[in-house]
Amino acid sequence: MDARHVRDFGIGTYIRGLLKGLAEVDQDNRYVVVTHPGDETQLPALPSRFETATYPRRDLEKADHIAFPAFLKRLQANLFHITLNRVPWFMTHPYVVTVHDMSRQLSAGSGWRAQASLYRARRGLSRAERVISVSHSTQRNVEAALGISTANFRVIPSAPDQRFASRPPDAEQERLRQLERFQVNYPFVLYAGTISRRKNVPRLIEAFSVVRSALADHPRYRELRLIIVGDEIAQHPEVRRAATYSRLEQAIRFFGFVPFETLRAFDESAALFAFPSLHEGFGLAPLEAMACGTPVVTSNCSSLPEAVGDAAMLVNPDNVFDIARGIREVLEDEALRSRMIQDGLRQVGRFSWARTATQVLAVYREALSQA
Repeated sequence: MDARHVRDFGIGTYIRGLLKGLAEVDQDNRYVVVTHPGDETQLPALPSRFETATYPRRDLEKADHIAFPAFLKRLQANLFHITLNRVPWFMTHPYVVTVHDMSRQLSAGSGWRAQASLYRARRGLSRAERVISVSHSTQRNVEAALGISTANFRVIPSAPDQRFASRPPDAEQERLRQLERFQVNYPFVLYAGTISRRKNVPRLIEAFSVVRSALADHPRYRELRLIIVGDEIAQHPEVRRAATYSRLEQAIRFFGFVPFETLRAFDESAALFAFPSLHEGFGLAPLEAMACGTPVVTSNCSSLPEAVGDAAMLVNPDNVFDIARGIREVLEDEALRSRMIQDGLRQVGRFSWARTATQVLAVYREALSQA
């Protein structure tokens, strides 16, 4: 299994969760997990039939097209699993690929670099024995972007990190400790995830400005804040500009990547979780918030309705005022909030890494029977 992206935001969750799930449901096979040097510490505790092998190159390096397949051949595995849609040109057979999203390919331009990227993706997926898509939406996007048959695709959803749903004995003390550490003592709307154009964070800031103005005299929410957890804000000047134009910079707090314990404390404490993304391959972040008992406002497009079902407030991510409407309705309607919290917990229960791993294991068997 290619685990070189175990440190990544969503892909890392996928790799760790799938490994734990496979350790639980598969007692027969032996696994070799390929990581970058030093990344072994990011892997979950695994039984002895799982071993690690370190590989130094990044998959964006040109030499990786030859070096990585050569490295894999030395492992003498019966099957290879590439966990990100970035297949080396001379990839060793048989192999399985997981496709998480196609946002880069869907937005590719017409230049030769963009066309070369599309060709590489098309070649890598069409040559695979099986392709795992994390949502029906992602599979449709593959068809739209690459124009290839998806007969060898299998849709297998991801699952939230189970630590969001677990409640250790000192969970409440830890939550309060984290809030005190970051001086969070007010109601807040939370966004957590990477910050890129497709994540739609500037529109979220505009919508928050509308809500904050409407609730200026509200007894509970007049001190409402927006907390944004993700990339370092210095890398995204358009987000900083949106905060400046809103004239609410004092009510918007930016954090970079935070430890898991802090993120869980924020998820548990937020008045709601807002995620108006324009495009998602699956949508783990809203489910993780639901697992913490927090109502979710998210987009009515892409894969997000598949992930959240009927348990979230769905809004049009292109419309600032619809995002604001959804946030305000959830904040002000206590009966709605209570219902959404319960529906969210039930929705999260539909996903588990053991269930995902069982389906992935079946795909492994299909791929080997075809090879």
